[in-house]
Amino acid sequence: MYEAFYGLSSKPFQLSPDPNFYYGSKQHRRAKAYLDYGVLRNDGFIVITGEIGAGKTTLLRGLLDSLNRSNVVIGNVVTTQLDAEDTLRMVGAAFGVRVKDAPKSELLMTLEAFFVNQVTQGKRCLLIVDEAQNLTPRAVEELRMLSNFQFANQSLLQTFLVGQPEFRGILQKPEMEQFRQRVAATCHIGPLDEDETQRYMEHRLKCAGSTGKPTFDHDAFPAIHKASNGIPRRINRLCDRLLLLGFMQGRTHLTLADVKEVLRDIAQESEVPRHSDVSPLDSVPARLPDSRPGALDSAPGALDVNKLKMSVAEVEGLSSEIAALSADHHTDRLQRLERSMMRLERINLQTLALLQKLVDAVKQQ
Repeated sequence: MYEAFYGLSSKPFQLSPDPNFYYGSKQHRRAKAYLDYGVLRNDGFIVITGEIGAGKTTLLRGLLDSLNRSNVVIGNVVTTQLDAEDTLRMVGAAFGVRVKDAPKSELLMTLEAFFVNQVTQGKRCLLIVDEAQNLTPRAVEELRMLSNFQFANQSLLQTFLVGQPEFRGILQKPEMEQFRQRVAATCHIGPLDEDETQRYMEHRLKCAGSTGKPTFDHDAFPAIHKASNGIPRRINRLCDRLLLLGFMQGRTHLTLADVKEVLRDIAQESEVPRHSDVSPLDSVPARLPDSRPGALDSAPGALDVNKLKMSVAEVEGLSSEIAALSADHHTDRLQRLERSMMRLERINLQTLALLQKLVDAVKQQ
């Protein structure tokens, strides 16, 4: 939407992983070195952990792109809370092996035969298990058993386990000792520091074809790092909204005030409304007591004023206060809607003005 405005060839801060935008921070370079070492060993397990959005998938895809796909057969599994046997079936399905309704013994023999067949053709089999933190201990043990398959002293299967930080805790359990001995390399990808956050942003803009636009105030970078905690996907989300704001306002230089405005907008969009669709007043009888003198005594399910030890005047006053609260509630909702409509109208006007500028520029050419 805003690429042409900034002179970019592509969207620099997209949320989906793209190896073309890979940024080698200190931690990412260290992780990649461990992965390269593990791949060269061509056996055992490689464990990659990191926060959501830390760049695990981008790093992994970059590594896979560097492999010779002509002699590597890759199976991808995204785990959920499956039992051990279902996990094996998922592995078979990932490699295109027909395993439906087969008993476990036949399933294992079929997988082993498939792996042996690939090795005899000069190929290697690589299994990638994403969301590994969802694996049960029994499922991890079944994966470990698959690593026992060998042919002429050559391992038939190598496995990459990619997951969130809690997977590291799972691996430290006493019952995981045998599995830990099969791990060839493990790495954890943490957040970027403040300087890396700035270089990360500049790197992605350059990859997207930037020739100097947009520009940022120097104090905008620390604010972006603090708001995102240095997590690349959060940086992308914030910067994407920041560039959109600049586009709508016709500015290529972005300031700390712009960062704060975007953060306020995101916070407002994320907050849970104080009033749900069902008003707390809905717990009051749908028909409020009639406030006319004497009407309370004749209303269905009328309150027994004597038991409440309240005078009729006090009850009528309470009824009036409830009605006033209901009116205030509706007034607040109308005011919020009005503010939202005014904000949308302002955005529409700014967009139309920018479009008009683009049309005028085309006419002058």
